[in-house]
Amino acid sequence: MSDSASNTEDSIQIEIFPSRILSPETAQKLMGEIYKVDGVIRVMVQGNRLPDRVSAGPGTGEKVEHPLRKPIQIGDQVIELKICVGRIRVELSNAEAKEQIREVCEKLLPFPFEFREGHFLRKKPTVTDYAKLGPEADPRLLGMVDPKAKTDQLIFIEKQKEQEEDKDKDE
Repeated sequence: MSDSASNTEDSIQIEIFPSRILSPETAQKLMGEIYKVDGVIRVMVQGNRLPDRVSAGPGTGEKVEHPLRKPIQIGDQVIELKICVGRIRVELSNAEAKEQIREVCEKLLPFPFEFREGHFLRKKPTVTDYAKLGPEADPRLLGMVDPKAKTDQLIFIEKQKEQEEDKDKDE
């Protein structure tokens, strides 16, 4: 992810909306490739929640073993997928990154998907952002907070400086 996230005024926002829910394996491949693209400022994955426990009925309180609730690896970090990946919103710093992401999607998604440009991520703090993150929130996190989630459930992955230095050496 790019360090220019504090200045998101001239950024490009895209939405990748697959015609199917992504499996954890496909989501991991796609997110891994998006993570590698230079110019990515922030990424938000959106979809329906995968329940952790049965909330009603005879099995109330029992643990749910959902097949889509698996750990995935993005960069160096392993996270547990808590949603069905339905759409991915990406903020980019340049148009070249947009085309690279389109190519990644065409390569990895064997089914139709919508790829559109627009304004999908907020640039100004909302009441929820203020309540969850405080008045001095990182601009990269604005509009990405789930009002129902606990603060410790927010996952923020940054590229390691070491990876960026290795990439600079290769070029």
